Amino acid sequence: MSSIYRRVFPRALALGAMLLAALPAQGEQVIKLTAAAGHPPVFLWVKILDEHFIPEVDKRLAAAGGKYRIEWTKAYGGTLAKLGNESTAMKDGISDLGFVATIFEAAKFPLQNVTYYAPFGTDDISVVSNAITDMQKRIPAMNDAWAKNGLVYLGGAALDTYYLFAKFPVARIEDLQGKKINAPGPSANWVKNTGAVAVAGTLNTYYEDIKSGVSDGALTFATGASSVKLHEVAPYVTKVNFGSQYAGGVAINKGRFDKLPAEVKRIFVDAGNAYSVEFAKAQSALANQRLQEMVKGGAKIADLADGERKRWADALPPVAKIWGAEMQSKGLPATEVLQAYMNALKKAGARIPRDWSN
Repeated sequence: MSSIYRRVFPRALALGAMLLAALPAQGEQVIKLTAAAGHPPVFLWVKILDEHFIPEVDKRLAAAGGKYRIEWTKAYGGTLAKLGNESTAMKDGISDLGFVATIFEAAKFPLQNVTYYAPFGTDDISVVSNAITDMQKRIPAMNDAWAKNGLVYLGGAALDTYYLFAKFPVARIEDLQGKKINAPGPSANWVKNTGAVAVAGTLNTYYEDIKSGVSDGALTFATGASSVKLHEVAPYVTKVNFGSQYAGGVAINKGRFDKLPAEVKRIFVDAGNAYSVEFAKAQSALANQRLQEMVKGGAKIADLADGERKRWADALPPVAKIWGAEMQSKGLPATEVLQAYMNALKKAGARIPRDWSN
């Protein structure tokens, strides 16, 4: 064997092995999908999508024999789909799969926002997430919202319960008299008839609003409040427990989903269910962790007594009835949705101070 042959042949074999390794396995079908979200992965709903849902799909496909493999392209933080425009990006085929924040797309998903019009529910994230997921299966109008936007719903996410973060302590509803509270959108209803005044704002403005005196406090959830260090200017945290609120879910472009092999469809649905479970668990743990961190940072946390919680709930106008009438006028079964949601809370044993379906 010549010296050139001895040098070249092993290299050729190594190169051939590398090329073979780069090729798909025999019979393997590669499916290209783009996952997108308006928020960056620092937000848990995107983090779980990236670190749990996608790996779960990959793992289940491999366990099923490796006949199919997803080649993922990831575009988070609004790089492909802007916040509030995720459903349109998926519908138009700009992205294939991602997280749709229904709280920012209320016009397209009006019934999914029922939780915001039925405050004082439960702090159990999984109960709220499971309730909405089940209602979407049983109430055609709720599922139609996804279908009309060219999507298939896979799994949901609910935020941890809302509390009051303020400059002042609250033990009774009278303590709210004359106070200005950041409570945007539907949550503005949560302070009506309490003596407080709702002030518009977002998580991005709460800190400066309170610091500058534009407001005296804000209604928000612990994981959101901690992200902007709200306790530094609003150290009194009253655990009013307005309830966990449904935020949105993972969805996939319907056209893309319909073309997937039946086996792959099942895996996506199963991974979606697993996403809902994992998110609820992770969000609950994170909320508890953030509260503990805020206490170390000087926050003074107190539970609102059950009797005062009921007084607060009873003081509010019939926000659910007003919302329901508006939805019904548009041909949407809000009464059925509200009743189903309240029934789900009762079945789960939630302490409800006011039944909004009555």
